[in-house]
Amino acid sequence: MSRTNRGAGAERLVVIGGDAAGMSAASRARRLRGPDELEIVVFERGHFTSYSACGIPYWVGGDVSDRDELIARTPEEHRSRDIDLRLRSEVVEIDVAGRGVRVREVDRGAESWTAYDHLVIATGARPIRPALPGIDAPGVHGVQTLDDGQELLDTLTRTQGRRAVVVGAGYIGVEMAEALINRGFRVTVVNRGEEPMSTLDPDMGRLVHRAMEGMGITMVNDAEVTGLSTGVDGRVRAVGTASAEYPADVVVLGIGVRPETGLARAAGLPLGRHGGLLTDLSMRVRGHENVWAGGDCVEVLDLVSGRERHIALGTHANKHGQIIGANIGGGYATFPGVVGTAVSKVCDLEIARTGLREKDARRAGLQFETVTIESTSRAGYYPNASPMTVKMLAERSTGRLLGVQIVGREGAGKRVDVAAVALTAGMTVEQMTALDLGYAPPFSPVWDPVLVAARKAASVVHRTP
Repeated sequence: MSRTNRGAGAERLVVIGGDAAGMSAASRARRLRGPDELEIVVFERGHFTSYSACGIPYWVGGDVSDRDELIARTPEEHRSRDIDLRLRSEVVEIDVAGRGVRVREVDRGAESWTAYDHLVIATGARPIRPALPGIDAPGVHGVQTLDDGQELLDTLTRTQGRRAVVVGAGYIGVEMAEALINRGFRVTVVNRGEEPMSTLDPDMGRLVHRAMEGMGITMVNDAEVTGLSTGVDGRVRAVGTASAEYPADVVVLGIGVRPETGLARAAGLPLGRHGGLLTDLSMRVRGHENVWAGGDCVEVLDLVSGRERHIALGTHANKHGQIIGANIGGGYATFPGVVGTAVSKVCDLEIARTGLREKDARRAGLQFETVTIESTSRAGYYPNASPMTVKMLAERSTGRLLGVQIVGREGAGKRVDVAAVALTAGMTVEQMTALDLGYAPPFSPVWDPVLVAARKAASVVHRTP
């Protein structure tokens, strides 16, 4: 196999992965450096680029009518900007010392080497697929890419039965449960945790549990899947646990994701305790001057706990790509870290969180107080005011805000952004009570629910020796 050399006079940037982080990095670098200075080659093993993976459950569920609505920029648009984008091309080896990548054409199997001056690893994350009997049977689907979403939709269209089992009750699990309900399936969610949404504390997850059952979803908690049984045609027919079996015409895996870092591991690049690549503030891989990484394959600094963590979100991936592209393009940018903000929904229930859960705070060695309040999305007398539960964690003695979780109906989820800003600024709960938030009866009670929680937290912290 021959090694493709760099063109004379121009450096070469090679990007592995053509979604949020990878294409953001390539596009930003191109805006800063023209093709005479920087040649950009992107390898993507799938059929699509620059799409919203977060939107896949809403496409599957019918809220988004067409797959192409999830695509922010097509391959042709990237190529028109002098980016050499190669679809169905999978990087199978990184030679760090020799500054090259080995690429396999997915459809033909041909392999070749491509040299680089700068390398961006944006390989994303892969769905967790435990080694269980029947896990690879037809009718069992992970949902991470547009290709995955299309395969699931094809199965839903062909399947005559209307029984669906979702394994796992995290963000993807609850969103896919809603999508399947919208498609007319009878849905059972099998979850090994105490309550759904392990990103929340169990008392808040219990609110999600009740709401899901109220929507007609059967919740099975504290249940470990032991295997999937198949019919005579080889297709999945049921999901089994130690104590029961749940009939299924289709199974969706929503167990979570892991960083896709097999290539990086084989190349000897540094990985963290969650399996993600470790970078410095500029998103350069630690100890490697010309290798960068971003998106779901990296670990990031949690600004509240001070620890590294893995968070797979498109918001972070796009920021990582912008920062990488700016630095490769000759500018300067850094990514300081995250506070762990996320928002989701199942049917009309909104679920939000930022900062630390109770177990996160304990693991970090922090002493804290918690408060939980009930409020409404609007003034109580205003039509359609809906209930909302807010839980807040504050550090004992200092009163520093540590985390917020919100579960409620319309108008609840995005309130978490106030808490995210407060966390980033290192505010105390008492300082939060003085925030000048907007008020009118159609939008909020006189005291916004987040500020009600902050007032209660401040009073508890002050009473604590």
